[in-house]
Amino acid sequence: MSSIFTKIIEGEIPAYKIAEDEKHLAFLDAMPLVKGHSLVIPKKEIDLIFDLENEDFKNLWSFAQTVAQKLKINYPEQRIAVAVVGLEVPHAHIHLIPINKMEEMNFKNPRLKLSDREYQEIQTAIVNS
Repeated sequence: MSSIFTKIIEGEIPAYKIAEDEKHLAFLDAMPLVKGHSLVIPKKEIDLIFDLENEDFKNLWSFAQTVAQKLKINYPEQRIAVAVVGLEVPHAHIHLIPINKMEEMNFKNPRLKLSDREYQEIQTAIVNS
């Protein structure tokens, strides 16, 4: 069975994409902790990040670095935190989260409810940076 992320890759489920290449995709989290909270995934469906082949693992992190640099342009007063949890969706993914304090990265915090317009504004700013 395909993960929700595979369905996003295949265009079956919409997402606010912010970066993409042949093997990777980055998009805004549908249930963000903060504005700019993004997910970076390999297009190849694999459950655990440490099960990626060595070269694929390195390339995923390189792609994540590029996305993090775009986030940093848009959130210059914040650090871009990284989390790999692997419990929510059975598809390897990296969370990139603009934060000022550790408490903002607590996955038990209430999630933001952004409007379509807010998502589009964030997406456009990141894509154009």
